[in-house]
Amino acid sequence: MIEIVRARRSIRSFTQEPVSPEQVALLAETLLRAPTSRNLKPWSFVVVDDREQLEKLSRAKEHGSAFLKGAPLGIVVLADPARCDVWVEDCSIAAILVQMVAQSLGLGSCWIQIRERRHDAASSAEEQVRQVLDVPEGLKVACIIAVGHPAEKRTPVPASGLDYGKLRHNTYKEQLTIDN
Repeated sequence: MIEIVRARRSIRSFTQEPVSPEQVALLAETLLRAPTSRNLKPWSFVVVDDREQLEKLSRAKEHGSAFLKGAPLGIVVLADPARCDVWVEDCSIAAILVQMVAQSLGLGSCWIQIRERRHDAASSAEEQVRQVLDVPEGLKVACIIAVGHPAEKRTPVPASGLDYGKLRHNTYKEQLTIDN
């Protein structure tokens, strides 16, 4: 698993090769196996492979979602906040797990933040996604994960590039020392 974590980078450029049905099935299984607080499973997912839908979703945000139109697959992560108070965390866990499995399958992925983002001055990114996908009232849109075969090669961040100053030991005042 650590090698998958080390290798994973955000990929925003994809080939036109579709994600295979077998890969989609594995990604879907991953989403449904994601742990949730108290096993309440407040999330649901829309798997989008329709080019027209992906193009519409790529315009959901002011900035940072245009590359979705070039992805063969988008996974929209939704949740029912009435079902669980930590739905944001539950959605985040599912989203990162599916990115790790995508990496393990030789696919690239990138998180597109939707929650709390704007489409323009008059509407939110969530409202745009809601409209494109006909999302029922009461559900929130957390993010979209773009998935596909990478058309770009990104090198892993070396261990020497990690900010070990972010690690603390026993109390915040003491830094954790790691021997590399």
